[in-house]
Amino acid sequence: MSRPPFPPFDETTAAQKVRAAEDAWNTRDPERVALAYTEDSVWRNRDQHVVGREAIVRFLTAKWERELDYALRKELWGFRGNRIAVRFQYESHDSEGRWYRSYGNELWEFSDDGLMCRREASINDVRIAENERRIFGLRSERDESLPVF
Repeated sequence: MSRPPFPPFDETTAAQKVRAAEDAWNTRDPERVALAYTEDSVWRNRDQHVVGREAIVRFLTAKWERELDYALRKELWGFRGNRIAVRFQYESHDSEGRWYRSYGNELWEFSDDGLMCRREASINDVRIAENERRIFGLRSERDESLPVF
């Protein structure tokens, strides 16, 4: 299994990886998202350590059961060789209707076949009012130029 584009990345292919990740995560489909990672992918997400594609599926399933109406935007921050740095924001609400905007940075490392073998995410959450939301579902052509950050 492989997932183009392949490293080493240039600005165009790094941006393609970032957009593909954003689009996939916005589906909130753990099985689909997990296919972008190696079978033995290693994650650090906040204070959790997740190893392997099956664990990624379990992690994402629990995440999206908790973080309802999740909507994400990612932006390329930097790249070199087989690594990409990303900054992101997402919004979601809990089961009691409280909305949050989560800000973070991710460091990604890819195998030669274009699958992510390592992901490190640092994330902070801010409580927001529903009328402060600015991220809604999949990115459309209309909001391509709107600054999220």
